[in-house]
Amino acid sequence: MQTDAELFAALKGITTATLTTVLLKKGLRNVWMRGARPLRPDGPRIAGRAFTLRFVPSREDLATPASWASPISTRAAIEAMPDGCIAVVDAMGVTDAGIFGDILCARMNKRGVGALVTDGAVRDLAGVLGTGLPVWCGGAAAPASVAGLTFVAWQQPIGCGGVAVFPDDIVVLDADGAVLIPAALVTDVLAEAVEQERMEAWIMTEVERGVPLPGLYPMNEETRARYHRAAHGSAN
Repeated sequence: MQTDAELFAALKGITTATLTTVLLKKGLRNVWMRGARPLRPDGPRIAGRAFTLRFVPSREDLATPASWASPISTRAAIEAMPDGCIAVVDAMGVTDAGIFGDILCARMNKRGVGALVTDGAVRDLAGVLGTGLPVWCGGAAAPASVAGLTFVAWQQPIGCGGVAVFPDDIVVLDADGAVLIPAALVTDVLAEAVEQERMEAWIMTEVERGVPLPGLYPMNEETRARYHRAAHGSAN
């Protein structure tokens, strides 16, 4: 059985586009988190286990600056985050209040959190970028989270960008966005994704030498046989 370190190292070699294709073949269509875009599209691919946080609509008696010192707060949640996790935050798609700013992101980075993913917004954008924490989000907004949201829980099932995310599910991030892999499926998905990447690399070499797409992508039986001969080092 692969360790998490081995698993995540292998997933970092697989594009999120390939993962969505493999998951589609398994019947999972809703795995790409809408509204979560990388602040730095040129960053490395990241993979890790989801640590979930949940906001609900703002309620004036609860969503106050005083709530930031509550035992149920984003601050307390950050201190519970394990090294290497991906913090996935359900902000209900609200992008006119920033859920985290530079200080919280700096603390997350200091704790070894792999990345922050949310369908909401961050604030103090220049400062957040300066922390070095990789962030996938829906943009930036100056108002604090309590202007539009109430923080209620962490490590519960959430919805982020229309995707159901459970604690310890696998999240993979790259320039195309954030993709979820159910924890129970990750071993099978990874094995199929490696083969999918290998096959598509071979198809690209065929495209570059001028082979027409019909029968090549997707492969017909003749092309598939030719691919398998090439993959197994046959001279034929």
